[in-house]
Amino acid sequence: MHSASARIAGIGIYLPDETRTTKQTERDLRDRNPKLKLATGLIGRLTGVESVHLRPEGWQTSDLAVAAAEKALEESPGDIDLVIFASASQDLIEPATSHIVAAKLGLDCPVMDVKNACNSVINAMQVAEALIAAGQYRRVLIASGEQPSHGVRWALKDHEQFIRSFPGYTMSDGGAAVILEATDTATFENGAAGILDSSFVAVSRHWEIGTLPTGGSMNPRDMDRAYFDMDGSGLQQAFLELGPQPVLDLLERNGLNWDDFDLVAIHQVALPYLPPIFERLGVAPGKSVITIADHGNLASVTLPLQLQLARERGLVAPGSLVLLIGLAGGISLGLMVVRL
Repeated sequence: MHSASARIAGIGIYLPDETRTTKQTERDLRDRNPKLKLATGLIGRLTGVESVHLRPEGWQTSDLAVAAAEKALEESPGDIDLVIFASASQDLIEPATSHIVAAKLGLDCPVMDVKNACNSVINAMQVAEALIAAGQYRRVLIASGEQPSHGVRWALKDHEQFIRSFPGYTMSDGGAAVILEATDTATFENGAAGILDSSFVAVSRHWEIGTLPTGGSMNPRDMDRAYFDMDGSGLQQAFLELGPQPVLDLLERNGLNWDDFDLVAIHQVALPYLPPIFERLGVAPGKSVITIADHGNLASVTLPLQLQLARERGLVAPGSLVLLIGLAGGISLGLMVVRL
């Protein structure tokens, strides 16, 4: 385990007040597609999602990120040397959404976007830590605004299209921000706060399993492709193929076991998926905060939300050891050991 060069100095979460229940989603789908005879309760039974958040009218992804960033800056005021916008969503193809976030916050510093689906925030933390360790910056603001609601398909041709659009009905709008700042060089044995180790894996041959296909060079203007298109079972199988070994390797090389962690934050796509994952890893379910039922799939906002909820509930405190487990389409796995 290397010495910590960057620590989490502030966290901010923004969840819109407006929500849509899964029951309402299913009613809307039946009303708009009367010929399909969609099964009642199917989305809830398969995913465990009870409601999702919806952005305020007229808000962009940058607005969601800014709302969260303002809360993080309240907790940890001070100069920001770099803004990283980290999200599966974006305001525009050009320029980078980080410019828009910085402008709305009134910040005058370098910016960049980091995008890797639901792992965008954890990848941005990886980038920020490396830049801090290199001495280029001391305080980095990572801001995410997720607005998947615009990619939900409501008018369906057939049941097959419903199944491939299915994951979109459980995705949720929200914002998250994390401030990383340089910390004094110290070893893990001294209990120093900071990012202590990380590991990242990608199996990119699975990239076609889940897409939002429009807006790029493949489909620049095809509005029929402006919606989520996912093979849900294929995505689950791809993650299962990764197996627990990357996580177990990370623990072994750091001399850690599950009892050492106060929180295991894991990206959550569906409630029924979680028990098999916990069992396979050997981690007690009580080590995690369940967010998928009440908040839906918040993409890259998920891990910061779980960390913040754990702080509010007293599950973690300064000195707590946390494991972040990110899962993302593409597909990729991100692991990060953090001492708060």
